[in-house]
Amino acid sequence: MVLAAALAGCAAGPYNLPRNQPLPARPPEARQQPHEPTDVLDDVSVAVSFSGGGIRAAAFSLGILQGLDRQALDERSSLLDRLSFITSVSGGSLTSAYYGLHGKEGLLKFQQLLKDGDGEATLRLSLFNPLNLWRLWSGGLNAREDLKEWLEGQVFGDATFGDMYKRGKPLIWINATNLEQRIAFPFQERTLEAMCSDIATYPLSEAVAASMAVPLVFSPVVLENFPERCAEALPAWVDQHAASSDPSLLSKALLSAVKSARDRGAGRYLKLVDGGISDNLGLTSLHQMRILLGTPYGPWTERDALRVRRLLFIVVDSGRRPDVRWNQSIAGPNAVDVASASIDAAIDTNARLSYDSFLAEIKAWEAAIVRYRCTLPAERVDALVQQKPGWRCDDVRFEVTRISFDDLEPSKASRLSTIPTRLRLDPGDVDALVESGAEAIERSYASQAFLRDARADQAR
Repeated sequence: MVLAAALAGCAAGPYNLPRNQPLPARPPEARQQPHEPTDVLDDVSVAVSFSGGGIRAAAFSLGILQGLDRQALDERSSLLDRLSFITSVSGGSLTSAYYGLHGKEGLLKFQQLLKDGDGEATLRLSLFNPLNLWRLWSGGLNAREDLKEWLEGQVFGDATFGDMYKRGKPLIWINATNLEQRIAFPFQERTLEAMCSDIATYPLSEAVAASMAVPLVFSPVVLENFPERCAEALPAWVDQHAASSDPSLLSKALLSAVKSARDRGAGRYLKLVDGGISDNLGLTSLHQMRILLGTPYGPWTERDALRVRRLLFIVVDSGRRPDVRWNQSIAGPNAVDVASASIDAAIDTNARLSYDSFLAEIKAWEAAIVRYRCTLPAERVDALVQQKPGWRCDDVRFEVTRISFDDLEPSKASRLSTIPTRLRLDPGDVDALVESGAEAIERSYASQAFLRDARADQAR
């Protein structure tokens, strides 16, 4: 470490140059870039969150998508065709971004990519190399370039968010962690526009790299603020939040992040690491956006709020069970075990609290939409009933279900839980994870009940 410190004083460490571009120098209405899809909900819709967990999470999440596609609504469509929203973290972001870019036509190809790919082939991992100690001391063993051959060369190419947006729904958020404000950072249009930056030109591979940037293994991914490129003032809700008596610490952190992005005297660069650090289930960014937008239905649109009747939110948790040996004796754990268990404890605790909070959040969300619909003017209600006979303002139900390895047969769940968090897995493990994800959908009581309701709606 002394040698590493000496080397660090002699040269700059590995770092990532920002790849985000400023907003175009023309009015928003004149922009030609594709925008984030809106009006994504059907009357019966599915939303999912994909957790972190390396290729293990990517493969299990892929199986969830395949399982949804096997649940036929009618001769022409499946539950996957009702998928409206995906929020993802780390390894789960590989799947969400690829699906967003290629749709269901790309599912089988993506499975082969996971079997053939090796995200670790070009990574520096040895701590016996003094130069690696210097890199570790300087912020991370690997920079973005060490993933380029895999993420850009084999998985995403030069595709951007604009390319993904051209396909329309589902709406996809890829989550990282903002190191300065210590909050979730979703790659989505409003977030980048707060920095006066254009998400349409941002590479998908870069967002996925940020979502997977495990601290110290990877240097943080960097974004640049462009406050001089924003002609508009901050939205009105910023001042409203500043003037409110809301004691929420999260609200204060969000307000600080938004103001910092427009402050020319504040730091110019934003540093992002693995989204699992702030929430390994990818749910916190939804809560954050609901706070910021302050509408009964946000981040959905009003049209979504007026159309939706049933929403099933599937939280896909690809986390592993604790696997310890040191609880069998009075000695231990050693330093490595303590560090690993401490990190896992922090991540798992955040994930549990995030999920429990989301259960309450989704019911509050449902109630807010019902209140909004039931206070519409009579003439608006009449128009809605004409468009959709039988429409009722209180006919809204949101449900949440969690799917994990524990939903499978015990011996299978135990085997899958031993698969490590890596960027390279045995092809047989990939196939087992994919098939298990599809099986978990078939075994899910909430998913099957939702399917029955959706089929009944289709038959009307």
